[in-house]
Amino acid sequence: MKSFAFLLLSCLLLPAPATAEEDGVRAFSPCRACHSLDPAERGLPGPNLSGLIGRAVADDAEFDYSPVLRKARDEGLRWDRKRLETFLADPAAMFPGLWMSMRGIEDATERQALVRFLADPSSR
Repeated sequence: MKSFAFLLLSCLLLPAPATAEEDGVRAFSPCRACHSLDPAERGLPGPNLSGLIGRAVADDAEFDYSPVLRKARDEGLRWDRKRLETFLADPAAMFPGLWMSMRGIEDATERQALVRFLADPSSR
């Protein structure tokens, strides 16, 4: 009986699982140093990411992109969920010569949370 009470108490004391929104916010947290999701916020080290899904790669006219991203834009590449997840896994592998210094997000669950967060403005 003591072990059942201990088990029940342990379950009650466990933190509640994070929501998908919280996972996305947490995954985006390191990105905030260079990027914003506020369409009006400019002048950061990285381009604005508001409305990223569906946009052309390197389409922020106010940002100076690396040549490899400008080439991707000229080739007509657009951001979709799959391309973004591949990029977040290893940015330099996808775009060799990229100026961004992020190494990538190894954890697939974290990457997927970030993609969902960036793709769905209502989650913010």
